[in-house]
Amino acid sequence: MLSRVANSLYWMARYIERAENIARIVDVNLQLLLDVRNLDEKRLTAYWLPIVQATGDEEAFFKGHGQATGNAVTEFLVFDLQNPNSLLQSICQARENARMVRDQITLELWEELNRLYLFARSAHAREVWRRSASEFFQEVKASSLHIIGIINATLIRNEGWWFILAGQFLERADKTTRILDVRYQSLPERGMPEPITPDTALEWSAVLRSCSAWDAYKTIHGADVHPRRVAEFLLLSDVFPRSVRFCASELNLALRRISGVAEGRFTNDAEKLTGRFLAELQFSTIEEIFEIGLHKYLDDAQLKLNNVGAELFRAYIYQPFENPDEVHMVQQEEQQQQ
Repeated sequence: MLSRVANSLYWMARYIERAENIARIVDVNLQLLLDVRNLDEKRLTAYWLPIVQATGDEEAFFKGHGQATGNAVTEFLVFDLQNPNSLLQSICQARENARMVRDQITLELWEELNRLYLFARSAHAREVWRRSASEFFQEVKASSLHIIGIINATLIRNEGWWFILAGQFLERADKTTRILDVRYQSLPERGMPEPITPDTALEWSAVLRSCSAWDAYKTIHGADVHPRRVAEFLLLSDVFPRSVRFCASELNLALRRISGVAEGRFTNDAEKLTGRFLAELQFSTIEEIFEIGLHKYLDDAQLKLNNVGAELFRAYIYQPFENPDEVHMVQQEEQQQQ
């Protein structure tokens, strides 16, 4: 498989996952504010600013906005094409990457991704947004899940499939850590959290909903929401498909299927870092994580995931050439394969 094809499939999956995550986190925050009493400008900022911080776009946001108001944050995260991580830009980038490898994906996948792209870019999307933000996000989430279902149901399990899964689960693990990090201010810097208030419990239930984890969480823990249990479920569960441990396990599997290397060995740093991160998750307890400090642990996890992405690029996508003759030879090979 050509490296540019692998790169496009990988980023198509990442951007689809990114768009769905942004839709959920903004939608849940809007719904949460309906249940919060005594809201003033300061409290509103306290609910919206962590959303921007969690996406890692705080610096870019404040270059164009003076204050983290609801309108400013939602416009920045949803429709702003100058924000490379906005929902709309993510959909555009997913579609563009799919267009570049149109012969590698199925007609059903292309049609649904193109339909989502046309909807997000249309004036109708803005009308739906003004009428009901929840309806707009439901359309995006439903289409994203439809696309993921089409990928699972129609694509052959070749190298391209495993690059798609690597992108999907790397992005999902990263976003789960960022969503969990949204409410870290309510926790002590280190150590287990104290008993929480009803308002704090409402905020942590919103974290679960932002990860589509509320129903799964209730199956195991009931309706008793506590930061310790929420963090343990989203970080260490080996059965919930959006937990960081589950995603790391699937990412590890995808990378090993790409290279063909057996478990317990590695052929590149992406495999080594992923295997090490998975082992840390498998042999960690939530008490140890809180002793480190949840915020610090999540920052470290995000850095490790970023390093995996960088090493994956270095191993499979970026291929340096030593002399012009090699460049010419590879160009000829690409033309022949096309």
